[in-house]
Amino acid sequence: MSNLINIAENRRARFDYAILDTFECGMVLVGTEVKSLRERHVNFSDAYALLKDHELFLIGLKIEPYMYGTHENHIVDRTRKLLLHRKELDKLERSITRKGLTLIPLKLYFKDGRAKVLIGLAEGKTKGDKRQSIKKREADREVARAMRRGSR
Repeated sequence: MSNLINIAENRRARFDYAILDTFECGMVLVGTEVKSLRERHVNFSDAYALLKDHELFLIGLKIEPYMYGTHENHIVDRTRKLLLHRKELDKLERSITRKGLTLIPLKLYFKDGRAKVLIGLAEGKTKGDKRQSIKKREADREVARAMRRGSR
C-alpha cells in the first residue's frame, strides 16, 4: 500500500470547472521547494498546466520560500516541469486541441516520499452550472442535518 501525505487541495477548482479526467504527475523540484511543501506553504490561486513542445509545465503555483533557506532559495512562482508517460501526454494533447479544455491542478501530495500533483482535464462552468453546484451542496447539508437529528 502506498503512503499518501496530503499537502494541499484546490477546492475552488471543482467549483469553477467540471473535471472530466484526472492524471497523476510527478514534479521537478529543487530542495528548498520540497522542504517548503513539507511545511504546506503552497498557494494554488491562478495555477494551471500548459502543454508545450510535448512537455507539460505547471505555471502560477506559488511555493513560498523555505524559512531556513540561504541565498540559494528557490523562486516563488517559477514554471515547474511535470512528469507524465508519453501515452498520457498524447492523450492530453488530443483532448486539449480537439475540445478546447484546460488543465487545472487539483491536489498536491507526497506519494512514497515523492511530490505529486493531480491534474484535472477541465471544462469551465457557466454561472448556471455554479448555481446548480451550490443548490446540490445545500441539499446535501440539509440531508446530513436531518440524518443527525433523526439518529438522536
